[in-house]
Amino acid sequence: MILQNTLQEILRKQQPAGVPAPEVRRTIAKVLPRRSTHALVLTGVRRAGKSTLQAQLMKSRSRPFYCNLEDTRLFGMSAQDFPTLLALIDSLVPKSAAVFLDEVQEIQGWQRLVRTLLDRGRTVCVTGSNASLLGRELGSKLTGRHLSFEVFPFSYAEYLEYRNCKPGADSLRSYLDEGGFPAYLREGNPAILQELLRDIVQRDIAVRRKLRETRHVMNLALYLFANTGQPVSMQTLTKSLAIPTVQQTSRYLEYLADAYVLFAVPKFSVSFKKRIVTPNKYYAVDNGLRRANSPQLTSDLGHRLENAVFLALRRRGESIAYAGEKDSWECDFVTPTTAVQVCANLTAHNQEREVRGALRAAALPGNRRPLILTLDQRDRIVTGAGTIDVRPVWEWMADPR
Repeated sequence: MILQNTLQEILRKQQPAGVPAPEVRRTIAKVLPRRSTHALVLTGVRRAGKSTLQAQLMKSRSRPFYCNLEDTRLFGMSAQDFPTLLALIDSLVPKSAAVFLDEVQEIQGWQRLVRTLLDRGRTVCVTGSNASLLGRELGSKLTGRHLSFEVFPFSYAEYLEYRNCKPGADSLRSYLDEGGFPAYLREGNPAILQELLRDIVQRDIAVRRKLRETRHVMNLALYLFANTGQPVSMQTLTKSLAIPTVQQTSRYLEYLADAYVLFAVPKFSVSFKKRIVTPNKYYAVDNGLRRANSPQLTSDLGHRLENAVFLALRRRGESIAYAGEKDSWECDFVTPTTAVQVCANLTAHNQEREVRGALRAAALPGNRRPLILTLDQRDRIVTGAGTIDVRPVWEWMADPR
């Protein structure tokens, strides 16, 4: 247990993250409720800007309470310290003040603390760097008492605001190279993104999952970074990376997804069995992180473009799958409303393939419109099977219609 005087001194000295210039108002802030009887849960990959977003939210609050639970001085805090912490909160801020807790996954049993704060009528906002916050841990004590939101590195629109540049093919190329992690955009040093991946694997995976070594987890991340958008089976991953068992590979993939490093996209099928037995595709949380940790000898423009489109769909809360039939056709993304093909440039060589994939996916059960996204082309293709819009990715990211 932490002594009350010690804890009080730590809390008095803690300050929320600063908001570095140029300040970017995150798009997600527009949909966050100002006051709620539910806990506001912000999750996402480490260094995506969750703490800065919290600091922005705190600006509009009167005397909010803030605690960074990742503070090394709080190491060893447990549920036994919650009564002391709750008493200090009541003594330091008014009973109507909102409570902001940063990196709550560092304290086991944090859900009970949040539940007590809610029961006392406080507005609560917490952040965490693990997707388990949205599932197992939240479900135990906060069922029906939380609103969860994912925070990603800067979107293309946020990148434009940060860089003070205009939408277009040139700025999109820069975004595909740099990605959206604010710290990297400030300094431009790839070592920041390389160290970030090591931190995530060590602190958010190895420590949390009690792994004795991280070689297989890191190799798995690097392999999938280099092969984004390619269907790959558990057996292939296990054999290619010399991981002892398929079960281990499956667990490591779950850990990487929980830490928001990689996202799995299943193949579309009306059959549940087919969905779970066919290989997934995997996409990285950020193109900059991917590129810094998986240098390519070629420009890799098509894969980076596809990864950016996936992230845009994910930010919009879309349910995403891919579709296709072997040696016949393939569609990159199938959502409830759209069948999306992504290619850097639509040419006479690839047009028939891209059009066929979009039209076949649009004809799957449901009601979807076909769409082809390119780097900087705009067109409308009329066929006997339907009409397909061709749009630049940079335009589509700014206007999802």
